[in-house]
Amino acid sequence: MPPNGLDAKTFFESQGGITYNDFILLPGHIDFSRDEVNVETNLTRNVKIKRPLVSSPMDTVTESKMAICMALLGGIGIIHYNNTIEEQVKEVRRVKRFENGFITEPVVLSPNHTIRDLDVLKETYGFSGIPITEDGTLNSKLVGIVTKRDIDFEEDRTKKLKEVMTTQLITASDRISLAEGNRILKESKKGKLPIVDKQGRLVSLMSRTDLLKNEDFPFASKNKDKQLLVGAALSTRDEDKERLAELVKAGVDVIIIDSSQGDSIFQTNTIKYIKKNYPDIDVIGGNVVTAKQCKTLIDAGADALRIGMGSGSICITQDTLSVGRAQGSAVYHTAKFSKEYANIPVIADGGVAHIGHIMKATSLGASAVMMGGLLAGTSESPGEYFYEGGVRVKKYRGMASHEAMEKGGGKRYLAVEDQIKVAQGVTGTVVDKGSVVHLVQYLMQSLLHSLQELGYRNIQELHKGLYEGTLRFEMRSPSAQVEGSVHSLYSFKEPHLGFLRMGR
Repeated sequence: MPPNGLDAKTFFESQGGITYNDFILLPGHIDFSRDEVNVETNLTRNVKIKRPLVSSPMDTVTESKMAICMALLGGIGIIHYNNTIEEQVKEVRRVKRFENGFITEPVVLSPNHTIRDLDVLKETYGFSGIPITEDGTLNSKLVGIVTKRDIDFEEDRTKKLKEVMTTQLITASDRISLAEGNRILKESKKGKLPIVDKQGRLVSLMSRTDLLKNEDFPFASKNKDKQLLVGAALSTRDEDKERLAELVKAGVDVIIIDSSQGDSIFQTNTIKYIKKNYPDIDVIGGNVVTAKQCKTLIDAGADALRIGMGSGSICITQDTLSVGRAQGSAVYHTAKFSKEYANIPVIADGGVAHIGHIMKATSLGASAVMMGGLLAGTSESPGEYFYEGGVRVKKYRGMASHEAMEKGGGKRYLAVEDQIKVAQGVTGTVVDKGSVVHLVQYLMQSLLHSLQELGYRNIQELHKGLYEGTLRFEMRSPSAQVEGSVHSLYSFKEPHLGFLRMGR
């Protein structure tokens, strides 16, 4: 019986620019359970991660909170560089020094703050259990705690916290282990456990909610010293050599050269400099979309490549500059070349609008996917929540938006300070998606299901099927795309990732 569909070589070399929505994967034979599926993958030549997920180095996506969660969940976060050297290094150190379960920088209020102040924090950050110290700062004497039950039925929101706070507290010493802290939280049935020093000053916090999150992270991405993996972005400018030196001192595991168009003398020189002076640091080059570009960066010493140009949800490079490539075609052709030429992994960056796109990116040869918009709006992404049209949202912006470039994001676009800057991105808002912990678990279940339905136990088998022709592709007409989505209903409630904040 002749096979249905087309092999990847026939499909992609006979078509023009293909996006993720333009094709469908044909199912295979299932002879194993979903529990047998393993998605461990190579991020770079030498760095492995348990799950093929990377958070983008954008200033509205990845700082230490996001990077910590991504690493705990088996992926990795890349700290953005739209900041000072000291600020970026601080974020990296927070990840490397992370002790699972301890909140080292809790939000704190003073006794003279009001319930209304607490309401603002709850709306902004999504929590209400707040420790109260003498002066409203960390490392000040702990005097109380205010929880939801203390304020739920208070009508006067101008009332000061010292009038409603709980002062009979269960605390723990700053020498306590995570296991002992977890035991106290379980036995006391409290929502929060303040950690204090000998003088009774608040130094950190443990949360019952975080305990539920942190009980077990079997897929955590760690180095040989059992520290969480973290990456950091770098520009090609000479001034960032100092930034690089400090990031290495801080323990960064991977460096990404963050350029909109990676095939440049500036990037090849930067890669060569890093590999010469810091040979133990793996470097991810990019962004690129053609085989020729890949060769340039691989020859310079890149340990992985970042693929994508103009395909992100807030990127307008293709419209503005008429340069780029459809992301499906870009991933397939670059991954194929990079594997054949030097067995170098590629990371699909951009165009991942929903869960199925992760599967499609890996099916085209990507070892991992980089996500911006899909992770924006989570509680771990930088920025504060606000309401827009009655919907709780966070700001999300491209690093080439005018707003980001004013803060320094133009470094990735070789922008000159006194020249007119052409925006290649926009600023927008995204709906509150809850915690990235729940979101990633949801994404991973979908990926495991997809691999099982295709008949592959792991990403390596999937890529073997891709290049041997057993993985089959079929074009999706506009009518097929409509058919494959929700249709023919009078009304329906579309599932979206925001609902995840309500569940564990």
